Amino acid sequence: MKNSTTFRLCAVISLLFSLQSQSLYAQRDTSSVNSDLSTGPQNLIKASVTSVFLKTYVFQYERAIGKKTALALGFSFMPRSGPPLKGKIEDLVDDQETWDHVKDYQSSNYAITPEFRYYFGKGVFQGFYVAPFMRFAKYQVDLPFEYSYTLPPDENTIHDTLPMAGSINTFTGGILFGAQWKLSKVVYLDWWILGPNYGTASGSLKGNKALNEQEQTALRQQLDDLGDIPLVDTKYTVTADGVKADIDGPWAGVRAGINVGFRF
Repeated sequence: MKNSTTFRLCAVISLLFSLQSQSLYAQRDTSSVNSDLSTGPQNLIKASVTSVFLKTYVFQYERAIGKKTALALGFSFMPRSGPPLKGKIEDLVDDQETWDHVKDYQSSNYAITPEFRYYFGKGVFQGFYVAPFMRFAKYQVDLPFEYSYTLPPDENTIHDTLPMAGSINTFTGGILFGAQWKLSKVVYLDWWILGPNYGTASGSLKGNKALNEQEQTALRQQLDDLGDIPLVDTKYTVTADGVKADIDGPWAGVRAGINVGFRF
C-alpha cells in the first residue's frame, strides 16, 4: 500500500512538473515574440520611386502593431503642372475640338491615406499583404477654356479664352493588394500591386468674366458638347458674369507603384 501511494504521488508531481514546464515554455515563446516586436525596429518610412514619372511625390509611414499587422499613413502631393503623359492623354481623347478646350489644363493635389495591413508571410513587414484603406484628396484645378463665337453683321468668328479655376474634394475607400520584401537589415521594397478605390467627389470651377449674349450662347453649346467629367456629374451655369461648373457624384481611382523603405 505504501509503495502504491508513493507511486501515485510521484506520478502527480511529474504531471504537475510537465504542465508547468509547458506553461513556462509557452510564456517564454510568447514573450520572445513580444520582446522582438517591442525592442526591434517597429517603423518603416517609404518613398515611391515610380510616382515621380507622373509628377507626384508619395511617402508613407508604417508601424508594426502585432506579429503580422501594421498601421500605415500615406501622404502624396503633386505640384501645379500640366497633365502627366500629355501626349498619351491627347491620343486617348481622340477629338481635336475637345482637346483644344482642355489642352492647357493644370492642376495640383494632395492626398492623405490611412490603412491597416495584414501580412500573410512569416511576420510583419514581409510577404504578401492586404490593406483596407481610406483616402481623402483635394485637387486644385486651372482650366483656360477656349471658345469661339460669331459677331453680326459680318459674322466674324472671335476666338477667346475663359480662365476657370476651382477645387474638387474626394473621399474614397478601397483595398490594396501588395507584397513587401526585406532587401537588407534596414532596406525594404514595397510593391503596391493593385489598390482600387471608390467613393464621392464634390467641388466647383468658376470663370468670372463679362459675357455678351453671343458668348453665353456659344459657351453653353460648347460646354454641352464637351460633356461631363468622366465618372462625375457636372452641372454648368452660364450667366453674363461668367461660368460656374458644379461637380458632385461618384469618384474612382487606383493605387499602384513601387516604394523603397527604411526600417528604424
